Amino acid sequence: MRDKIVKKNQGRRVVCSLAGFFVLVSALSAQTLDQAEQLWKQRRFKEANEVFKALEAREPKNPDYKVRWGRMMLEHAQPTDAADLFKEALEIKKDHAGALMGMALVSAENFEARAGELAKKALEIDPKLTEAQEMLARLALEDNDNAKATEEAKKALAIDPKSVQGRAVLATIDLLADKKDSTWDPKTAKGYETIARFFVLNRRYEEGIQYYRKAIELDPQLYSARSQMGVNLMRLGQNEEAYKQLELCFQNEYQDAATRNSLTLMDSYKNFVTFTTPRTILKLHKKEAELLRPYIESEMERAISTYEKKYKMKLDKPVSVEVYPDHEDFAVRTLGMPGLGALGVTFGYSIAMDSPSGRKPGTFHWASTLWHEMSHVFTLTATGHRVPRWFTEGMAVHEETAISPDWGDRLGPDVIAAIKNKKLLPVAELDRGFVHPTAPGQVIISYFQAGRICDYINEKWGWDTLLAMLHDFGAGEDTSSVVRKELKIEPAEFDTRFIAWVEADTKKTVEHFDEWKKTLKSLVEMSATKDWDTVIKQGTAVRDMYPDYVEEHSVYEILATAYLAKGNKPAAIAELQRYEKIGGRDPESLKLLAKNLEEAGRTAEAADALNRLNFIYPMDAAAHRSLGALWLVQGNVKGAIREYQAVLARNPLDQAQAHYDLAKAFQANKQTEQAKEELLAALEAAPGFRPAQKLLLELSTTAIKN
Repeated sequence: MRDKIVKKNQGRRVVCSLAGFFVLVSALSAQTLDQAEQLWKQRRFKEANEVFKALEAREPKNPDYKVRWGRMMLEHAQPTDAADLFKEALEIKKDHAGALMGMALVSAENFEARAGELAKKALEIDPKLTEAQEMLARLALEDNDNAKATEEAKKALAIDPKSVQGRAVLATIDLLADKKDSTWDPKTAKGYETIARFFVLNRRYEEGIQYYRKAIELDPQLYSARSQMGVNLMRLGQNEEAYKQLELCFQNEYQDAATRNSLTLMDSYKNFVTFTTPRTILKLHKKEAELLRPYIESEMERAISTYEKKYKMKLDKPVSVEVYPDHEDFAVRTLGMPGLGALGVTFGYSIAMDSPSGRKPGTFHWASTLWHEMSHVFTLTATGHRVPRWFTEGMAVHEETAISPDWGDRLGPDVIAAIKNKKLLPVAELDRGFVHPTAPGQVIISYFQAGRICDYINEKWGWDTLLAMLHDFGAGEDTSSVVRKELKIEPAEFDTRFIAWVEADTKKTVEHFDEWKKTLKSLVEMSATKDWDTVIKQGTAVRDMYPDYVEEHSVYEILATAYLAKGNKPAAIAELQRYEKIGGRDPESLKLLAKNLEEAGRTAEAADALNRLNFIYPMDAAAHRSLGALWLVQGNVKGAIREYQAVLARNPLDQAQAHYDLAKAFQANKQTEQAKEELLAALEAAPGFRPAQKLLLELSTTAIKN
């Protein structure tokens, strides 16, 4: 990709700079590193790129050329090409400090833990490499380790008293602590850009935007800062200015993924519709707005009412929720580029999340995600966005199961391994697990640990203690201080007690996990050969070794299949109900449970099972119709109306039947005119549909008599 310094993006125009193009021949004839650097400094990237290519062709084993070329690529938002050049330089000279520093910068952009290791190695090779020392300070601050960040920043200033990043880190520590004036104010564009970035990382978006503004006031051509300001304006819903800022970046050849993708996403906003109530703003894609609005809007209202009581506070403006059927659009909305693994993100009063249609059915509990993100609205607002990452995430995870025990995520294999291998982090260092994970599963482990810490505090000290901790964080206190103040123990003692509590709670699963894996494999094989008697004989023991497991090939589902094959429906129902209550989410399994419950005459339980599916995957028209029929018989007429409307929102093949079903529900709710409208729609779809003709005649006759 080095032949193209600017990459194309579908749906966006590519602006090719021709400024100074006719001096390109002169530039190429010079073919010196100084010439390339000068063109780079003048933002004549295409011309600089050609000079670097010529230099590399002339001296392919010169690592310095590759490193400087890589740094230009990195500045021009092409990290993949930059990383390739740094790697090539290291293949030529394995102890090249500049190449190691370049790799550290690429890793830091991705929040990889190895960024610090690479910076340290570069510093060992070149102890005067200020940039490496500055990075160590920034990485420490990302972990919220202010003491270490201060120490590392002062080391940078000892190497270079004019270190902009060293001063920026020290200024950030003061400013995040609400010291309005810092003696370390860098008074430079790049320094303010760094400060802005840290405010954003700490979820203080509005303040971050102000520091980005200060940066571009000092250097209007600092397009990395301008782009991030645009992305953060978009996060807060200020789309008009966001678009202008990002478009300006694009026109000036700053066309990184965040800029390009954010512009493309905003171009697509015409495909969304917005619904407002006094407390909510809901933005949905047109193709699924009619279906999803009743479910999501009602949960937003319910969450706000619940949390206002729990957190003892009132929100001062509506909460906005944007729901994206394309996960990559959601990722762009939140990070400015694809690749996000999360399901939802909160920016103050603004939430963005995946739609249930954007995930494989059964893998995403949208209501749990919504309540999780709604919790962030309250904890961020209550603390002025000063709550540590681990605590706001912990409270949000706690709230998932507080509203319903089956909603939260189950104990996963990564967490089991972390408990078994003593890999849980100290509470005072837990933020590090979210920001700089040292293993692929550490973020998931950190979510689990943070949530269980809040569960533990709630159980041992009570909800009011969690609220007191929240307010302490809002006052600027750190984790260690808050633990001492509210729990009356040292953080190390808290860690000891908490880990003992977790280990006791998970003891059976952790001890039998390896055995469970082997036995489950055997059970799946027996199920495939339909050896139902052996499956039933061994299944219960396997299930109870790891009762939280409800993913693919769960023992609950295997046993239910075996029992049904043997004709034992009550036992199959019992297994599927265990699966449901522990948090199983597979739509087909939940529909199977509902079917068998209905056949057994347990219609209220059947309806509950189908309604549970609405919070997981409300895109199934057949499930809506079944639930509507059950609720209509049970007298839940309003619920039946909602379900039959959902059937129509899915544009079913049998339009006549769908309109007729809704008409029956309206009739039961004494909404005669609405019932007539649906019957006419049914007859428009199928003029000879006798049930609709008959009911319309009945309603018309009754109306004449009255």
